[in-house]
Amino acid sequence: MKKDRRHRAREAALQILYQWEVGKAEVDRAIETFFDLQWAEAKRPEDALREFAGTLAWDTVRRLDEVDALVADSAENWRPERMAVIDRLIIRMAVCEFIRDKDTPHAVVINEALELARTFSTEDAVKFINGMLDGIRKKMEERNR
Repeated sequence: MKKDRRHRAREAALQILYQWEVGKAEVDRAIETFFDLQWAEAKRPEDALREFAGTLAWDTVRRLDEVDALVADSAENWRPERMAVIDRLIIRMAVCEFIRDKDTPHAVVINEALELARTFSTEDAVKFINGMLDGIRKKMEERNR
């Protein structure tokens, strides 16, 4: 199944963030490593894909305090650092998109996050991430009223 470019870019951003989080790599280095050494497809990624993925990874790290505050505020007894790494990164990326991409509907961002969870995590994680993101979405909408 051919994946949409934006979805593929989100997958790349997640993998970049994983290198940043687990490998303790600088974000610039993780971006470079991923696209230059780990890109699994024979054809070089389009510039737009690389740009979207790199910017999403960078923005997620840059906004980490704001993102994690929203996550912690919405999670009962679940501080971000207690979550499974991949689930935490998926949630962080989605919340970053909520904040920075006002034109992208929250439902689209949540659906993309759930697809990432289906690919990289477990079915239980899909339910957890869905509940977390829906709760964060509602709190953000209440604050913006």
